[in-house]
Amino acid sequence: MLVRSRSPLRLGIAGGGTDLSPYCDTFGGCVLNATIDMYANCTIELLEDQDGITFVGQDIEKTFHCPLQRHIPLEGDLQLHKAIYNRIVRDFNDNKPLPVKVYTHSDAPPGSGLGSSSTMVVTILSAYNELLKLPLGEYDVARLAYEIERVDCNLAGGKQDQYATTFGGFNFMEFFENGRVIVNPLRIRQNIINELESQMVLFFTGVSRSSADIINDQVKNTSSDDNKPLEAMHEVKKLAYSMKECLLKSNIDGMADLLKEAWNAKKSTSNSISTKHIELIEDKVISAGAKSIKISGAGGGGFMMLFVDPIYRIDVEKALREFDGHIQPFRFTNEGTQSWTV
Repeated sequence: MLVRSRSPLRLGIAGGGTDLSPYCDTFGGCVLNATIDMYANCTIELLEDQDGITFVGQDIEKTFHCPLQRHIPLEGDLQLHKAIYNRIVRDFNDNKPLPVKVYTHSDAPPGSGLGSSSTMVVTILSAYNELLKLPLGEYDVARLAYEIERVDCNLAGGKQDQYATTFGGFNFMEFFENGRVIVNPLRIRQNIINELESQMVLFFTGVSRSSADIINDQVKNTSSDDNKPLEAMHEVKKLAYSMKECLLKSNIDGMADLLKEAWNAKKSTSNSISTKHIELIEDKVISAGAKSIKISGAGGGGFMMLFVDPIYRIDVEKALREFDGHIQPFRFTNEGTQSWTV
């Protein structure tokens, strides 16, 4: 039996960081994000028992194989693949081992700022959901993905990515204590999406980074006696509400202005979010006609979002080509994670 799945990566438009604990547990968080036509992909093949268990991370050129067993130690490469297998076997297969071969690849590298790790967890879960015909709905898949990453694997991070890729489209998400999440899908008219796509440029800075270090720094700063990072996080949250309003009212120029404010507020939550390289790119593209920029995700590298008047788009793209990295064409998508049997 063969199943496949794919899950879209996301752009964090506003509010990123407010989905982190303990901030969202204490103050409540909110995030505006949207999925794009870049994907994490998975194929699962159900094998004969004697074939054991195999995981193949095709894009990162990592392979793991072991004899058939109920629990795989979380060490070495492909820990997320192992952790997902362990959860599926324990919680949904009566602790009976599964002879599977799991192939995965992503359209974006780890550390891209597009939620690639969480998206990969969701897409593998979706494939198992299809393979075993499990009764997991969207909230179930997203919550389970979060638990596997943050609890089972003890990886630092927030909650938005798992829900963004599971639901798909434009969403305004709210985060509360005890892990409660509410996803509010936004109905955005096609002409608004068209204008948004015409004014946005996505640029990979050429630098992948570990989000965990930046996230840990944010958590420490917003929990410290220094009020400045905490006030900056409050500002990030407030701007997310304003950004949602601009989006719904087709005020793209207002979104561009708010992105600048959000970027400045985000930088105040941790010194690791911006770098000299990012600031150099920012100076160049603003001089070429860009309205505002923001790093997608935790910061430090990965993908950069730019708002640009289409009249100056060619000039800005020319300025970007002076740097290592690449401009990434994209379109927004409405669909979340999908799985099917071959």
